Amino acid sequence: MKRKLRMGMVGGGRNAFIGAVHRIAANMDGLIELCCGAFSSDPANSIESGKALFLPENRIYKTYEDMIREEKKLPPEQRMDFVSIVTPNHMHFGPAMLALENGFHVMLDKPMTFTLDEAKQLAKKVKETGLVFGLTHTYSGYPMVKQARQMVKEGAFGKIRKIYVEYPQGWLSGATEKTGNKQASWRTDPKRSGKAGAMGDIGTHAAHLAEYISGLKIKQICADLNIFVEGRPLDDDGNVLLRFDNGATGVLTASQVCAGEENALAIRVYGEKGGIEWHQQEPNTLIVKWLNQPAQILRTGVGYTTPLSSFATHNTRTPGGHPEGYLEAFANIYRNFALTVSAKMEGKEPAPEWLDFPTVEEGVRGMAFIDNVVASSASKEKWTEFTV
Repeated sequence: MKRKLRMGMVGGGRNAFIGAVHRIAANMDGLIELCCGAFSSDPANSIESGKALFLPENRIYKTYEDMIREEKKLPPEQRMDFVSIVTPNHMHFGPAMLALENGFHVMLDKPMTFTLDEAKQLAKKVKETGLVFGLTHTYSGYPMVKQARQMVKEGAFGKIRKIYVEYPQGWLSGATEKTGNKQASWRTDPKRSGKAGAMGDIGTHAAHLAEYISGLKIKQICADLNIFVEGRPLDDDGNVLLRFDNGATGVLTASQVCAGEENALAIRVYGEKGGIEWHQQEPNTLIVKWLNQPAQILRTGVGYTTPLSSFATHNTRTPGGHPEGYLEAFANIYRNFALTVSAKMEGKEPAPEWLDFPTVEEGVRGMAFIDNVVASSASKEKWTEFTV
């Protein structure tokens, strides 16, 4: 491509946390430019948000329907190439489906939709259109997560036997949703968040990370969901026993009432010969443990004699000792998405490293995870099948 991809945005207006994160990530590598947007369900806020981002007034829209319809009318050299959707969960499906129906690629915040049925409809449409669909499961964008995945894939640890993944946060330890906090308000509202609270918000991240690194699929679960804050309608804590399709077992915990915790996502994966350990709050370090050898500490950006995998180095920007974190991981997803879209627009085959970003398939499994966990927690059966 001899130009940047043009991005339209749905949601992410003034005072919206995740919208700014998406824009920073999309802009980081100089491959994408924001050209238009419908930034809020409040038309006045959308217009003011667009002005604050220095967009031309004729490219600031009051609704996502207006944006998609009007952008399609523009000449190919002017219209947006893809839509980034950064709204609360209940507003994912409508703009995503309309964008696909009108020939636009889609980048979508997770979880993919409000219901599993909506997710399946989007998956069907993506298959029909051949358009590129990305999902921002951010933690798969870290270089050391990709290194762990490649080591497992190459058989360094033998057959995988055990997976522990935990995601403790503390920000909902009190009734934060009643204090005017918009992020807490919609995440604890079944009408906007869906049928799960903490498990839908962060449990899906943990489940995706477990499957992404191990290359395995969850086959059976035994879930226990809890509500600790009085009056809260959705779970704020949960534990899930896991069985994977190769016979491995695991434990997943996700909680937003671990007072004092920030964003302490961590995972351990063990095989016959050794395993890995990774912590999101120390993302540039991968601990590798061996059965009959000393443990190793691998670091991002270091010029080792035996280099890290191409998937890790492709997603690394700075030399060792210069920390890369959440924004860079987010940007890796956008960069790989953009490189893939650009390649397809030019009729070329994307490199394997470019194709390494979450897609509609992971989105469907994320929504299935929510359904299965809620059903398992309500069931009297010890083990329930993970169905999609």
